[in-house]
Amino acid sequence: MEAYLKPTEFVDSDSPEVREFSRKAIADAESPREKAVKLYYAVRDGIYYDPYRIEPSRESFKASSILRKGHGYCVAKAVVLAAALRASDIPCRLHFADVRNHLTTERLRKMMQTDIFYYHGYNDIWLSGRWVKVTPTFNLSLCNKFKVKPLDFDGVNDAVFHPFDQEGRRHMEYITDHGFFADLPFDAIVHTFVTCYGDMVAQYVREAAANGAFEREAQHEFVTQHEFVRDH
Repeated sequence: MEAYLKPTEFVDSDSPEVREFSRKAIADAESPREKAVKLYYAVRDGIYYDPYRIEPSRESFKASSILRKGHGYCVAKAVVLAAALRASDIPCRLHFADVRNHLTTERLRKMMQTDIFYYHGYNDIWLSGRWVKVTPTFNLSLCNKFKVKPLDFDGVNDAVFHPFDQEGRRHMEYITDHGFFADLPFDAIVHTFVTCYGDMVAQYVREAAANGAFEREAQHEFVTQHEFVRDH
């Protein structure tokens, strides 16, 4: 258990940025459960989900660096939550799985050339004598635009991706479990990305970052789909 309480290279829970973020998020919460719930929502909605601005450097994947930027994709947000929880003396580990995402934007589909998100990151939190799974990936505003059920966390039950969205469409499907880690398996993630996505990712990431945010794409595509259905 000690390994999931200690600061690491990426889960730098002893950094000033992480400690201040954790302190503000917790506020007057007292029990580990209350603290975990507050930290979950602080990361879910306070760190903006953006799958385009991913810098493949070790420094950029540290929790303190992600907090300074204020945005990141699933892995980055899981790293921040792990660090914030450890800074509050709550054991937390990183967990990774490949997921099939049935809802995404056209640009992201072209970029990835697959509907599988490799090494999707989430967290296991030790609460009341057991590990609870939580996924702080999608902020509330993004869920509203995609019509995806936001993942709420009560400190007791798992909060993992729903298989269907609010309109009954397939959403997420867990495929391969890569297990849990005390620190980010940076080399394995980068190797998998290069192997499974290739050089096209870098090109599309640059174009997408320059041309607009992921959340705006989601809003545009959802409105366009509904206008088509209404008019036909």
